[in-house]
Amino acid sequence: MTEIGSVGTLGELLASRRRRRFVGRTSEVELFRVALESPEPPFLLLDIHGPPGIGKTRLLDVYAELATEAGASVARLDGRDLVPSPPAVLQALGALEVSELDGTIAGPSHDGRLVIMFDTYERLAPLDDWVRTWLLPRLPATALTVIAGRAAPDSAWRSDPAWRELLRVVSLRNLSPDDSRTYLHACGVDPGRHDQLVQLAHGHPLALSLLADVVVRGGEAAADPLTPDLVGTLLRRFVETVPSGDHRRALEMCALARVTTEALLREVLGLEDAHQAFGWLRELSFVESESEGVYPHDLARDALEADLRWRDPDGYRQLIRGVRGHINRRMQTSGGQEQQRAIADAKYLFRRLPGVPSPVDWAAWGHQYPEPARPADREPILDLVLAWEGEASSTITARWWERQPEGFFVVRGRDSGIAGFVVVLDLTRASAEDIAADPGARSAWDYAERHGAPRPTETITQSRFIVDRDAYQGPSPALNAVATLAMQRYLGTPNLAWDFLTLADPERWDAYFAAADQPRADGADFWVDGRRYGVFAHDFRQVPMGALLERITERALAQETTPSPSTIKPALLVLSQKEFDDSTRQALRDLRRPDLLARNPLLRTRLVHDRAGEEEPSGATLATLLAAAVETLREHPRDDKLRLAVERTYVHPAATQERAAAALGLPFSTYRRHLTQGVNRVVAWLWDQEVYGKHH
Repeated sequence: MTEIGSVGTLGELLASRRRRRFVGRTSEVELFRVALESPEPPFLLLDIHGPPGIGKTRLLDVYAELATEAGASVARLDGRDLVPSPPAVLQALGALEVSELDGTIAGPSHDGRLVIMFDTYERLAPLDDWVRTWLLPRLPATALTVIAGRAAPDSAWRSDPAWRELLRVVSLRNLSPDDSRTYLHACGVDPGRHDQLVQLAHGHPLALSLLADVVVRGGEAAADPLTPDLVGTLLRRFVETVPSGDHRRALEMCALARVTTEALLREVLGLEDAHQAFGWLRELSFVESESEGVYPHDLARDALEADLRWRDPDGYRQLIRGVRGHINRRMQTSGGQEQQRAIADAKYLFRRLPGVPSPVDWAAWGHQYPEPARPADREPILDLVLAWEGEASSTITARWWERQPEGFFVVRGRDSGIAGFVVVLDLTRASAEDIAADPGARSAWDYAERHGAPRPTETITQSRFIVDRDAYQGPSPALNAVATLAMQRYLGTPNLAWDFLTLADPERWDAYFAAADQPRADGADFWVDGRRYGVFAHDFRQVPMGALLERITERALAQETTPSPSTIKPALLVLSQKEFDDSTRQALRDLRRPDLLARNPLLRTRLVHDRAGEEEPSGATLATLLAAAVETLREHPRDDKLRLAVERTYVHPAATQERAAAALGLPFSTYRRHLTQGVNRVVAWLWDQEVYGKHH
């Protein structure tokens, strides 16, 4: 009541409350104040642009108050209220004096500076040339003009050398977290809710205002997903009109993908004119352009994605799978930094695994990539290990630098210094002495030996050291690099068996890596300098790369971190060479018995699963594979006698081996020798396929 009694009019009361809730924008306000108070201002035209709801109109309110207090004449026009024509604008400026002699314009009083403000300038875009070439040149030389709209000024303003000197352009951004909390405090929001609302709104003033209103009135503002009412309000502000269904689908894809390109639109949406849709996206006020493509502001992305997921769950899942398929092909057919960008795109799709804290620094994701360390990086790397983990770890790191320097990768900061680093070891190339000298490597190796030792030519890798200069092993560019390097390793390492990840204080990431199918290795924790480290493990022979991506995709789409038992396929068997040999020989003996083949251990190997494709492996799958293995004996004419012996014994068997020998016209001892050699060749071929993959 005191506040109401202290002002004279309702307008003054409204202005008072607006001032109380105006936060941030310090540099923008100071920029205008300096121009207003300077006899020779540094600019005469201030362009303020940004997406809907970012606070352009509220900033103009503050400018108008400052100008009025300074004794200036203020004329304010809003594109929403005007027909975009010169007469309409001149009529709106009717309070100003227009000279009949030369058309020059002055304020209603010749005392003080003239300030003209255009709001919602995008509605006056057809008049942009007229405003630049006719209207503004007729203003007094001391007049100050402010244009506020969604888009940056047309290039014609910048291409004119004279205007370029008189123009200042400001891209209005979201509020900082501190400014957002100040705003929520001014609205009377419980401080205990501030962090949740700040995270949800991404500093967007309109979203903060809507959320504060909900909470102050006793409503709920769930952090994920956004409520349909809030989404609807935001979307109406972000997207006033969408030309067609194709444009809406393009916009939805833009919200899901980290960056959107014409190639992505063309392939996933099947658009014949992807160029037109891409151009439309680029013109939207809440969409930014960069070298890789276009992307929406964070809040617009959240609102669009939440709306699609709530409104059309099937369409949401279909679009995610389409984008993932496009990205997977890019990952598998590219290399170097192009592959790293594709990996960044792939992981970004699944940034919202519900209820699980993520180790990823999403603000830095896709902006910094790991690169091989240089010789000069050795000392800075060892200094970081010493600072964060102690002398023993630093000594171990120095040993690995001597043994496997190619496994050291760094993330560089803006100063080209080391912002963080990752060490990736190939344990199968390490000597027994080197593994024994490192408790972390020894722990990972021993776990692999207990749970599935590497077979000949198979590889075991370990992300052994991870240090960010500022965050150590918290969400950071260095921890981001681990995910990028791991995916490159999965795609490029032949016969990768185990991959291990080493982290200090591992409990905090247990849920995340379990959901990502790289759970904590039971009994593999180890200690260095009094600090405990955990090891997270994945066996790619049991769950290969394709199956891993599919699992993660489906979990994210189901919004569940743990899928129901009915959706979990059993892990694959990792047979030793002897076990594989015995199982193959038994399968040949059972070739005519599908019921027995269905129980053969080979049915749960990667070899048979690869051959089955999308189908569930069966005895028939194994029988077809065995027949194909026998057919490989046709490749060399000298092996034909071996093929005939195997075929007559197992594929088209005689009643007894003696009759098989007779049917082939061979002495029994010769038949047995051919059969043994042929079976050995079949077993060797299948083992080669199991270890190296079907495309070897």
